[in-house]
Amino acid sequence: MRISRIETFRVPPRWILVRLETDDGLHGWGEAIVPKRANAVTGAVADLAANVVGADASRIEDLWQRMRRDGFFRGGPVLSTAAAAVEQALWDVKGKAHGLPVYEFLGGLARDDVQLYAWIGGDRPDDVVAQAAARREQGFAAVKMNATEELDYIDDHAKLDAVVARVAALRDAYGHDLRIALDFHGRVHRAMAKTLLAELDQFALMWVEEPLGPGHESSLAEVTRVAHRTPIATGERLTSRAEFVPLLEQRVVDVIQPDVSLTGLFELEKICRMAEAYDVAVAPHCPNGPVSLAASLQVGFCAGNVVIQEQSVGLHYNRGYAGLPPAEMHDYLVDPTPLVPKDGRLAAPTGPGLGIDIDEDVVRERDGTWQLRDPNWRTEDGRYAEW
Repeated sequence: MRISRIETFRVPPRWILVRLETDDGLHGWGEAIVPKRANAVTGAVADLAANVVGADASRIEDLWQRMRRDGFFRGGPVLSTAAAAVEQALWDVKGKAHGLPVYEFLGGLARDDVQLYAWIGGDRPDDVVAQAAARREQGFAAVKMNATEELDYIDDHAKLDAVVARVAALRDAYGHDLRIALDFHGRVHRAMAKTLLAELDQFALMWVEEPLGPGHESSLAEVTRVAHRTPIATGERLTSRAEFVPLLEQRVVDVIQPDVSLTGLFELEKICRMAEAYDVAVAPHCPNGPVSLAASLQVGFCAGNVVIQEQSVGLHYNRGYAGLPPAEMHDYLVDPTPLVPKDGRLAAPTGPGLGIDIDEDVVRERDGTWQLRDPNWRTEDGRYAEW
């Protein structure tokens, strides 16, 4: 069973799907992210394909090591997501070849279903109470929203007051029947993060996510010291176990958020096991498409410290983001049932491989050459602001 072809597809709303075919007629699907670098990602997949076409598709770990380590220059989000997408497709093929879900190769089921959370509020959050009501109507008992829009190093306290007011409005409306996660998205600088975390501690949030931007992990212990009741979550931009080690060793994080389309499927499983040794929970990051969610779930169903799963149905990026056509993950499935939640939960998939059947005709029909622009947020005086 040897790899015969690897293809990439860019489909709305902003997803990069990878199809891997073997010489005996099997095929599997993976999903890459980093959509604002789509040309680089698809190019990286093509580079990997040139090296692994002809290789034994059953030797996933060997191919993973080769894709991640065989080049002198390695790592980073673009190369990592390209390798992760190919690796997911290899697992899909292996499961189909044996007629088993991937989780059966990872120790089998540790749970019967998994809780999901849903997004509300958009990039610049507003109308969150009404959106939370709609999500509750859909069966979700947990939501996440961005905390703030552009925020300067030292900014008007009214912007922090607005964050607190939004969270307070949700608590007033739903009490503790609704679990609330707040995503700082790496937009909040150190001084403002300390102030905001202290003011949010009263609300017993599910977690605060990315309280500081990438590169400032050494300040996490200082900044989060004021959050006595609030779990701290981070890790969506990390690509390997090695990158999670400092967070775990320094005891500065309560929930880690690896993304299977950066880490790869088996590496995600290894990260979960490593975090378990530190009594740290996992909430896999996945505001992505159907293959990424399906791959993440295969690990989530066999890892006991996965506490909740992100998913993208109804996400603001799916509704015509940056001029691209709108789409939802179910648009690309022959049968959406495996990824349709009931009461805000998903049951363990029973199909082979990743447990979903991608509608290849729809993927090929909607394939395009889109390129997303950077957000280019600015402060009031024209300086660059974190998105």
